Amino acid sequence: MDKKFHILVVDDETSMREFLDVLLSKEGYKVSEAKNGKAAITLIHKNDYDLVLSDIRLGDVTGLEVLKEAKRKNPDTIVVMISAYSTTEIAVEAMNEGAYDFVPKPFDNTELKQTIQRALELKTLEQEKERTSYELKDSIHFNRIIGKSPGMMAIFKRIEQIGPTKTNVLITGESGTGKELIARAIHENSDRKDQPFVVVNCGGIPDTLIESEFFGHMKGSFTGAVSDKKGLFEAANKGTIFLDEIGELSPILQVKLLRAVQETSFKPVGGTTEISVNVRIISATNKKLEEEVIEGNFREDLFFRLNVIPIKVPPLRDRKGDVELLSKHFAEKYSKLMGKDIVKLSSYAIDFLNKYSFPGNVRELENLIERSVALSSTNIILPESLTISMHKKRRWVEGIKGQRFNLDDVEQGVDLDQIMSTIEQAYLEKAMELAGGNKSKAADYLNLSLRSMRYRLDKTE
Repeated sequence: MDKKFHILVVDDETSMREFLDVLLSKEGYKVSEAKNGKAAITLIHKNDYDLVLSDIRLGDVTGLEVLKEAKRKNPDTIVVMISAYSTTEIAVEAMNEGAYDFVPKPFDNTELKQTIQRALELKTLEQEKERTSYELKDSIHFNRIIGKSPGMMAIFKRIEQIGPTKTNVLITGESGTGKELIARAIHENSDRKDQPFVVVNCGGIPDTLIESEFFGHMKGSFTGAVSDKKGLFEAANKGTIFLDEIGELSPILQVKLLRAVQETSFKPVGGTTEISVNVRIISATNKKLEEEVIEGNFREDLFFRLNVIPIKVPPLRDRKGDVELLSKHFAEKYSKLMGKDIVKLSSYAIDFLNKYSFPGNVRELENLIERSVALSSTNIILPESLTISMHKKRRWVEGIKGQRFNLDDVEQGVDLDQIMSTIEQAYLEKAMELAGGNKSKAADYLNLSLRSMRYRLDKTE
C-alpha cells in the first residue's frame, strides 16, 4: 500500500492487544495500543488515526463511548467494533453511531484483515455514501445496467459500438442475467430510440397463436378472428423487436421467421398482400443455440441471420465486484420504495453474498435484497437479515433424510470420507437454515465454536 495507515487498537486484554498488534503490523499498518477506554480517548485527541479497532466492553469507558468520541473528533475516522458478547442489538447500536462494521469474537483472522482493508479503502473518498453514489453513477450504463466487472465493461463497450448500426444481435446467457436490459440499451443507443421497442416472449405464446401474434391476421382467417389484427413485427416498424427465448420457436415458425428476416416482409395470416417493415431484430436465449443447430432443433440459416453480432452475458458468479455494487443499488431502490431508511449492508453481509453462487443471477439477488429490506427491523442489513434460498442444496439434503447406510456395503468397498462429508454437510445446511443464515446461532445448534463452524462451511463450498 502507498500510505502506511495508522490503527489504534483498544482492548483491556493485554494478550489480545499484543496479538492484534502483531497481526496488523505484519500487514504493513502502523499500530498503537490503548488498554482501556479512557486511554483511547486521550490518544484520539492527541493523534489522528485512520482506523480505530475497539472492543465493546472496556470496563471504565465503553467501546461505544470511544466510538462516539472518535467520530466527534473526526467524522472520517473509521471505527470497527469487536466483542465476544455479540448481539444484533449491540451491532445495530454501534453501526447507528457510525461504526463501519461489527466483528464478533472469536473472529477469523482473514475476515478481520479483509474488513480492515476494505474499510481503509474508503479513506481515499470523503464518505462511504459518496463512494457508493460515485460508483453507481460511474457504473450505470445504458438504462439501469449496473456493473464494473471486466465482463460487463466489455459489454458496455460493445453496446456503444453496435448501437448505431442496424445489425441483428443475439444475446446469450443464463436466466436472470439481464438480457432484456441489454437489448433495451442497444435500442436506446441507436437512431431508433424514439421508435417502438417491442418485446416478444417466444416461449410464452401458444404455437397455435404465435404466427398470428408475430405477423397479424385478417378478419375471418380462423375461428375467433373477428377483426383484422396488426402483428408485433408491424407494430415494431422503424424500431426494434426483441425476441426473447428465441430457442423455443417451433420449426414451422422458424421457417416463417427466416423468410421475414430475409425479405423484410411478410403476409398476415389469411392475407394476400405483403407488408414491408424496417425492423432491427435482437434475439436472446439461455440455450446454447450452436448445440441446438447441431442436434437439428434450430435452423442453421436462421441462426446465422440472427447471430450477426453475438453478446454473451456472464453469470453473476463470474462478475467480481458486481454483487456488492448491485446489492447497494437494490437496497437503496427498495428502501425508497418501502419508505425505509436502509443505510448500508455490513461487510459481513457482503461477504455472505459473495460466497453464494446465485443460480438465479441478478434477478435472484434483487429478490433477495427486496425481501431483506421488507423484513428488516433495522436500518442496516446484517447477515442474519439475508435469507438466501438454498433450494438446490435442500433438495440434495432431502435426498439423504432417513437414509440408512448399509454396513454390509463395506464388504464391497465404500468411500467413508464421502459418507461422512455427506452427513456433515446435511447437518451444517440444516443448522444454517434453522438459524436463518446466522453462523453463530448455527454453531450453537451443533455445539461447535464459531471458528470451527466457519471452517467447516468454507470446506464444503
